[in-house]
Amino acid sequence: MAKVYEFLANGFEEIEGLAPVDILRRGGVEVITVSITGQREVETSHGITVLADTTFEEAGRFDDADILLLPGGMPGSTNLNAHDGVRNAILRQYESGKRVGAICAAPMVLGSLGILNGKRATCSPGFEKYMTGAEYTAELYTVDGNIITGEGPAATLPYAYKILSFFVGDEKAKELQTKMQFTHLMEKRQ
Repeated sequence: MAKVYEFLANGFEEIEGLAPVDILRRGGVEVITVSITGQREVETSHGITVLADTTFEEAGRFDDADILLLPGGMPGSTNLNAHDGVRNAILRQYESGKRVGAICAAPMVLGSLGILNGKRATCSPGFEKYMTGAEYTAELYTVDGNIITGEGPAATLPYAYKILSFFVGDEKAKELQTKMQFTHLMEKRQ
């Protein structure tokens, strides 16, 4: 079974942090939420307290991760970027050829690490200046090699379904989209 770790910092965007966990778990992927606050409680960007599965200190080195995820939101993204442990884990993951993902403002972490150089990537409009070396796509999500980036809150569902497809395939991901009425939603908007 695939294993995903998602780092949660105070000030993370609720939908960008929790919807991928929900979708991946529904799809049969093991997801472990990791608080970087020193305690399991993490406060979201809108003042909701969430209980993470573990703390950064308890979790280990993350060497068994298939993907490491960074939700956006402010000041969550800057808090992730200021955490040396998160930065080192992301860099090790990327350099080992494994996947990393970031959405909204969180691609700033990838940019500051230099791993977006020459890559296509997206983020919340206005944060592209922090994606050092990247070609900004303005897409809902962008996959380039072992990096996936997402635009922002409204892009969270397609971003999460794409991540799910890495582990269960496109067909199973589409089945879950249908079960969760995402397919119906997308049909209605056209």
